[in-house]
This record gives sequence, structure tokens and C-alpha cells, in this order.
Amino acid sequence: MIFRKLAAIFLLIILSPVFIIVAMLIYIEDGSPIFFEQKRVGANCSFFRIIKFRTMKKGTPNVATHLLDNPNQYILSIGKILRKSSLDELPNLINIINGEMAFIGPRPALFNQNDLMELRVLHGIHVLMPGITGWAQINGRDEISIEKKVAFEKQYLLMQSFRVDCLILFKTVFNILFKKDIHH
Repeated sequence: MIFRKLAAIFLLIILSPVFIIVAMLIYIEDGSPIFFEQKRVGANCSFFRIIKFRTMKKGTPNVATHLLDNPNQYILSIGKILRKSSLDELPNLINIINGEMAFIGPRPALFNQNDLMELRVLHGIHVLMPGITGWAQINGRDEISIEKKVAFEKQYLLMQSFRVDCLILFKTVFNILFKKDIHH
């Protein structure tokens, strides 16, 4: 736990120029706030506020993007870039420092994704700390069903290790660089 927090602090320091540039671009395009916070489900079905860079215009309904009638009318120009590059997730490092997230684990569910949470509880996945990336993320991300996502998360629960976490980190970077399975 302490290593995870120290690593997140180190990354925040190293990536601070990126944070500043992204913050300025969001502010120039649509003002403040820079960050988007949303209630998410953490380990053992607890709740926390996830922190991300804001990619949608002010006044956008607070629902999953795929539930919006015309999501393209709400997304900021910089938001498209942030989502495609996953840079919108960088503030998740603050959640790691706060002890709410890990680098590797299932992506935190929205507070109202009851179907996903029921499956996670059924398979014992709810005990895992949510992560910035995970086994399901590198094996389909937005392209897989909830059932398949939970199956991948169950695999991770059974095989988690430092070696597997390193593999997931490597594949995450590869997927981001080559835009694999990213369709925002």
C-alpha cells in the first residue's frame, strides 16, 4: 500500500507538466472546473469520488456517455484527445494516494451499475481495489459485455501477482499507444 502511494506521488510529480498543460487546455476551452468527480464503487462495495480530467462540456447530464442521445454534442475538443489517449484518467493518481484505487484492478463501476456490481459480488470480485487499468481493460475494454468483463476480472482475481500486474501495465501502454479497443 505504501509503495503504491509513493509510486503515485512520484508519477504526479513527473507528470505535473502534463497536468498543467491539460488543465490549461480545458480551462481555455470551457472554463472551470478542470476536474470531473463522480461517485464510483470501490473495494467491498464502498463508495468514493473518482477524479478525472473533465472531457465533457459544463451542463452535460451525469450519466455514462453511451446513455446520452448525442454524446458528440457534449464532448470537448480536448476531451476527444484526452479520452483516446486515456490522459483523462491521470487524476486517478490522486485516488491512489487517497487509498481508494490501485494501479491494477477492475475499473470502478458507476454507483448505479447494479447489474455489474451484482455479478462482481457473485464472483467475489468486489473485494478487489478498483484500478486505473486491469485484465478486462487489456482484453477488450469497451468492446466486451459485462459478463465477459466480469469473467476477465475473475481470472485476474485468481492469478494476480506482481508479474501479471507488470504484464497488464505493459499491455495498457501498448493499447493506448496503438489505440487498441479505444472508441470514445
